Amino acid sequence: MASEAIIQKKSNFAVRLLKPLLKESTLAVGGVLLLMFVLLSLFAPWITHYGPEDQDLMSALQTPSAGHWFGTDELGRDIFSRVIYAGRIDLTIAIGGVLLAFLLALPFGLSAGYYGGRIDRWISTVSESILTFPSLVLAIIIVSMIGTGKTGLIITVMITQAPQLVRYLRGFVFQIREMEYITAAKAAGSRTPFIMIHHVLRNILGSSMVILSLMASEAVLVAAALGFLGLGVQPPDPEWGTMLSRSRSYFTQTPHLMIFPGMAIAMLILSFNLLGDGLRDYLDSKKR
Repeated sequence: MASEAIIQKKSNFAVRLLKPLLKESTLAVGGVLLLMFVLLSLFAPWITHYGPEDQDLMSALQTPSAGHWFGTDELGRDIFSRVIYAGRIDLTIAIGGVLLAFLLALPFGLSAGYYGGRIDRWISTVSESILTFPSLVLAIIIVSMIGTGKTGLIITVMITQAPQLVRYLRGFVFQIREMEYITAAKAAGSRTPFIMIHHVLRNILGSSMVILSLMASEAVLVAAALGFLGLGVQPPDPEWGTMLSRSRSYFTQTPHLMIFPGMAIAMLILSFNLLGDGLRDYLDSKKR
């Protein structure tokens, strides 16, 4: 009986947690799409019938069929397998790069917003100076310096996104640093690191998650653009931008070579954008 009561209590908690989330249709759709990409990437070896690098020149440039759902490329490789495996790389670049950017920007954004004054001016000057460069131009410069490949793209995304995050975090902290609970914590003698972690950071995490999800969609676009320019993940590893670049010569003959990687990029960007918009609406409704 006790175990049944515990199970029932847990199920009720799960229902209470998921019910308001599911009411936000945008959040639900974005979450489902993103979860679909994650699951496809994780279970790629069990979903696909061919390896991403398996070549069959006799089957080159085939249109979609029962044997090859998305057709084959100029080397006879299965496009469905390559699109699924490329999702692993692009998701890693987008999520990993944005999370590292958040960790890099966090101490600077918190310090600029909380202390203000000279610290804020110095940090803001540096971040705004970096933001004067267009993100794609800055990404090209950085990846040219540190090298191509998945690691290089993750570092590139981290460096290009961190200044934007510093500005957003600074603004979030500015909004709450004069709140009553912050003033009460100072009056109670709490140390500054304790206040910044337990009061400031906890109350800006929700807004930060919204920004991170939207920045992840930008990171996908940057990774694909660099791959299209030949500065991203290098062959033979599959990557959506690289696949688009290699298929340009065959577009009039076999347009599916560009359609499926392009659709994957668009759908992943859409999922991150919907997730960010849904989180924003959900948090606003909670505040109201």
